[in-house]
Amino acid sequence: MNIDEKIETLFQPISELITSIIFGSFSAFETNIPFIVVWLVFASLFFTFYFNFVNLRFFKRAVMVARGKFDKPSDPGEVSHFQSFTAAMSGTIGLGNIAGVAVAISIGGPGATLWMIITAFFGMTLKFVEVSLGHKYRIIHKDGTVSGGAIRYLSKGLEECGYKNFGKVLAIFFAICCIGGSFGGGNMFQANQAFQQIIEATGGENSFLQDKGWLAGLVFAFVAGSIIIGGIKSIGKVTEKLVPIMALIYIFSCLFIIISNYDLIPETVLSIFSSAFNFEASVGGLLGSLIAGVKRAVFSNESGIGSAPIAYAAAKSSNYLNTGFMSLLSPVVDTIFVCSMTALVIIITGVGQNADGIQGVELTSRAFESVFSWFPTILAVAITLFALSTLITWSYYGLRCWTYLFGMTILSRFSYKIIFLSFTVIGTSMNLESVINFSDSMIFAMSIPNIIGLYFLAGKVKKDIQKIE
Repeated sequence: MNIDEKIETLFQPISELITSIIFGSFSAFETNIPFIVVWLVFASLFFTFYFNFVNLRFFKRAVMVARGKFDKPSDPGEVSHFQSFTAAMSGTIGLGNIAGVAVAISIGGPGATLWMIITAFFGMTLKFVEVSLGHKYRIIHKDGTVSGGAIRYLSKGLEECGYKNFGKVLAIFFAICCIGGSFGGGNMFQANQAFQQIIEATGGENSFLQDKGWLAGLVFAFVAGSIIIGGIKSIGKVTEKLVPIMALIYIFSCLFIIISNYDLIPETVLSIFSSAFNFEASVGGLLGSLIAGVKRAVFSNESGIGSAPIAYAAAKSSNYLNTGFMSLLSPVVDTIFVCSMTALVIIITGVGQNADGIQGVELTSRAFESVFSWFPTILAVAITLFALSTLITWSYYGLRCWTYLFGMTILSRFSYKIIFLSFTVIGTSMNLESVINFSDSMIFAMSIPNIIGLYFLAGKVKKDIQKIE
């Protein structure tokens, strides 16, 4: 038994236990429907109608905020609006868009693509509410650093409503889940899929790195560790350059393949819609496609999870609504644009129909390779950079929750970073299924306390919006 197998044998039972707890489900039309998926879908619909489609009414203002029209260097905070946006986006744009989409199509068919887009549209408002509250209730420390996000609006916001103890319990629960999420989806999943693509680009099963996941994990940990030492300012400087460049390279590559097969576009779009609304198939099959799309959309753009508000809270701004408006762009760029591009490439090249058990980033790689024989190497570089950007952003999310529980001492912060980086090694040593189950479980669990808090506090945000209309 090699090192990778030993690590997986030790960790897999823990992953399976957590997954069984978080993804409790009920049976309908011969399909197991996770309660957590219903929880998120209902919240997205509720807030979209409650705020009268704020995602459409203030979209223009969102673009203006991102372009710096409301920036004031003298405003309290650590980074610019755009830097906070790219820091949050680096936590979402990445392997969820590349590997996650492939997983959705593998499980739910082409129709999962449409459900991802629909989920992202309604998720825009959910993102707006949580980011607005995260900025509204942030704490600015004496040294100028900022602590914000769900842990703050759950504790401070619910205390204002007269539910101090309840808010504190929710904040602690969220912090624990967020720390787990930073280890799982924000770390293990990223490292795992980056390593798999490196294997693919260096010879597949014959790669010299085969069965050496632990070694790749150590390299990833070293690089990520050298960046996260500098905190959000260092992360912001890296992501504001890295995220736009890598996103544009990836999008243009997708567009090239799609345009090169323009004659197949109508057929591809038709297959997506017919699969999504295939009433000739069983209702259970339709629900399976819907659930796969919803899960991967939420994992990709994290609307309702409560993670992104931690990064947005650091934005220099005296108007918390502006930060919230800017966050409306996140699900659009992340899921509606980038995820859709990936899905179209997989479907239009026909790779998705002949997966032969391949899933995740390997399926996406095969789709690109069918057009560019050399592309797996480029994709390996892109995925590694995406994975690292997500790693460093989620390390910040987890650290903020860790210090909420254990204090801001040097020892506390150092211990979290060491544990976080050790999970990078674990992630590269495990199989995809185990990593996805653990990642999904911890990240989706964050939505439970987060959305409860949003229901209590949304009225405060609505009153402030009415003042500017």
